[in-house]
Amino acid sequence: MVNYKKYGMNLYEYRRSLGNGKIKSLFTSFKTSFTENLMQKLARLVKTAGIETIDFQDHYAAIKIHFGEYGNLAFLRPNYAKVIADIVKEQGGKPFLTDCNTLYVGSRKNAVDHLETAYMNGFTPYATGCPVIIADGLKGTDEALVPVDGEYIKEAKVGRALMDADILISLTHFKGHEATGFGGAIKNIGMGGGSRAGKMDQHSAGKPYVRRRLCVGCGMCTRVCAHSAITIDERKAEIDHEKCVGCGRCVGVCPKDAVTPEFSESNDILNCKMAEYTLAICKDRPCFHISLICDVSPNCDCHAENDRPIIPNVGMLASFDPVALDMACADLCNQQPVLSNSVLAENMEQHKHEHGDCDCEHGHDHFYFTHPDTNWRSCIEHAVKIGLGTDQYELIEV
Repeated sequence: MVNYKKYGMNLYEYRRSLGNGKIKSLFTSFKTSFTENLMQKLARLVKTAGIETIDFQDHYAAIKIHFGEYGNLAFLRPNYAKVIADIVKEQGGKPFLTDCNTLYVGSRKNAVDHLETAYMNGFTPYATGCPVIIADGLKGTDEALVPVDGEYIKEAKVGRALMDADILISLTHFKGHEATGFGGAIKNIGMGGGSRAGKMDQHSAGKPYVRRRLCVGCGMCTRVCAHSAITIDERKAEIDHEKCVGCGRCVGVCPKDAVTPEFSESNDILNCKMAEYTLAICKDRPCFHISLICDVSPNCDCHAENDRPIIPNVGMLASFDPVALDMACADLCNQQPVLSNSVLAENMEQHKHEHGDCDCEHGHDHFYFTHPDTNWRSCIEHAVKIGLGTDQYELIEV
């Protein structure tokens, strides 16, 4: 890490002086003092990283955050969101916290349940200083179609409120993930920003199907299908996959969760699609990214529970580049000791028992050993390839 202040220059002078093409990711630890608490450290971090260089005056700023599934306690505290919202308001902006509805059945599958969960988890306007808006609407069908011309995605389906915002700020809880290796800024934006159809677009190479035992034949799915692909026969819905285009609207409106996506995409392709969605959401507007490495649970905050953290708390990071930020977070995590009795510790012990040691091709990759079927590097590599950002960074401690 480099302490740029010792050079007697500000951050931007320091950036120009390097001239090595590396993006700056700023870092501060969770160590506090009697004169500076964690919220104050976060404010200092993002201001030093340059958030105030963005023109917020009279502009809508979407703060993309995960409100946590009900029952999970690893999500970021609302206090951190208030720090960012207050800074935006100080600069004349209009902030709002936002996320999109989930594809799976849970406490955030529609805007009514999603808002209730956000409030129960502490994300009220009184606690955060700004409103909560569910970006893809009541049933997850309010979306903007964003051209991206990627290798896998040609048109991203994104929560409309997220795309209507003038400025995007991602506020991410960095943790493990059972499909993507870890959940960082790219996952928060790309997967989190997709509407229900957008999430299905990323997770599945197939089309939805009907679980007949749950279907009551209400016909709501037939009314939203623009391609006449769904019919009701003997009070059960049937989907004609020859006509179905996989838009996912039937998944969003089904009141019984009988219409189900097929989670058929490989993890590597899922990671690539996620990067392309992030590019669609971030392009052509100011973006700023913040990640907190704390309570690093092995799985996503979408779970209705959170397991023991796999590593100690590390710190807070900020950058204008989501790829550099994710790479810096991953590197910092992999430098940490493994916490005993965690899933990671158990998996590493099992690997040692079967193979003798953990000095394999994956080295000390904590996220690989937490979920051996995942490959987070495929997301970073594809993100660099499509021009979302760079994996070359300079870590500056402030």
